[in-house]
Amino acid sequence: MPERTSPILVYDGDCGFCTSSVQWLRGALPTFPAARAWQMLDLAALGLTRAEADAAVQWVAADGTRLAGARAFAALLRDQPVAALRLLGRLCDARPVRPVAAAVYRIIAANRHRLPGGTPACAVRPPAPDA
Repeated sequence: MPERTSPILVYDGDCGFCTSSVQWLRGALPTFPAARAWQMLDLAALGLTRAEADAAVQWVAADGTRLAGARAFAALLRDQPVAALRLLGRLCDARPVRPVAAAVYRIIAANRHRLPGGTPACAVRPPAPDA
């Protein structure tokens, strides 16, 4: 895989809520990085596992730094050209706020099949036992 010069947002392409959210963010934010469904990527080339990609949205910076869940969204906001969005991204990732942001992310992820754009296929299922 060629060396990347920009970040990539990795999301669950099988989830209607996730796909709708990426489309909404693409239109709402001044700049938007490459965003790809994890099912269409060589995850190992990005330093990710299927379990990581299946568990939460992933932000992979150009230097290979990886952040997941709420921290991925904070990185997306910090990458914006608008100062207020960058500040919001820094605030969401500040140590005192980080646990709250993570809890909100987990609640949304656990209920994404109930949210606008979500379908029954979006429901997070427990991992299958090893065969």
